[in-house]
Amino acid sequence: MRAVQVTEYVKGPENLTVTILPDPDSSPSTYLVAIHAAATNFFDLLQIRGKYQIQPPLPWISGAEFAGVVLSAPSSIANPKFKKGDRVFGSSQGGYATHVCAREESLMPVPPGWGFSEAAGLMVTAPTSYAALVHCAGVQEGYYVLIHAAAGGVGLAAVQVAKAFGATVIATAGSKRKWEVAREFGADYTVDYNRDGWPEEVRKLTPKGRGVDIVFDPVGMINASLKCTTWGGKMLIIGFTSGNIEKVAMNRVLLKNVSLIGMTWGSYSKEAPEMIGKVWEELFRLMKEGKFKGTLYTDRTFHGLETVGEALGMLGRRETWGKVVVSVPQGFGSKL
Repeated sequence: MRAVQVTEYVKGPENLTVTILPDPDSSPSTYLVAIHAAATNFFDLLQIRGKYQIQPPLPWISGAEFAGVVLSAPSSIANPKFKKGDRVFGSSQGGYATHVCAREESLMPVPPGWGFSEAAGLMVTAPTSYAALVHCAGVQEGYYVLIHAAAGGVGLAAVQVAKAFGATVIATAGSKRKWEVAREFGADYTVDYNRDGWPEEVRKLTPKGRGVDIVFDPVGMINASLKCTTWGGKMLIIGFTSGNIEKVAMNRVLLKNVSLIGMTWGSYSKEAPEMIGKVWEELFRLMKEGKFKGTLYTDRTFHGLETVGEALGMLGRRETWGKVVVSVPQGFGSKL
């Protein structure tokens, strides 16, 4: 197979190279999947530099999200969920390759009518946004929801979930193109979070200037967002793509009676496994109803594993929107 293998930590994605390796053999507990599309993530940029909290022992294959076709099912499972030839998407270490081994709980069926590139970026962004907004914050009709970095992969997923539940969405982003994209996915208002005074601008968009009911923050903007959150509001802490882990003045939290809620979907498999199936069932329903669509970045395409470095570079420089996905052709050595 062909893969982006990391044998030593690199300075940046431009240093990544494609290596020829033996095709993997699935273990009795894993599926073997031929990858047709691989999605990029910010944590990939940290991991290849050795700066992520999860670092596999060297050497390892980069990438974590993918979509493709099942080549073989686990021999230890009497009634496997998927069979040879099934179209799946999922998450497992080693997504930047032509083949990957993955456990059953890490795979989902590609929704009807979806392509591999659209499905490749679903595994992290969709359930994170849904679980945060619906199960943690209780989004409902009439709520005003502030979504930061709304044109990103997790942001666009959040916009769609909030709109599906009847909320009014105020989306922040840093460029005209990203405002356009946020509106295309359903945002009611867009705000430039690089502009001084943006919290007051957000507040003025809410009824009687009361502030938003929910803040969805994958960036690290809780302190500023407190200025435009209503009394009793809920603030969802999704991540820190700004690179800044905030120190929040808790007296302001107390006085506004707001709730700070952390959300890491990855921890659900251990701490709340019963929720995983429920969240995906609800997401697939929204997809079937046409209320949730893929967030594939379409301003340009990335074809072949050789373009992974370029795709990650653009992601890191924030030159993209949605989910940046690399198509992976099945060439020599493929079992397809």
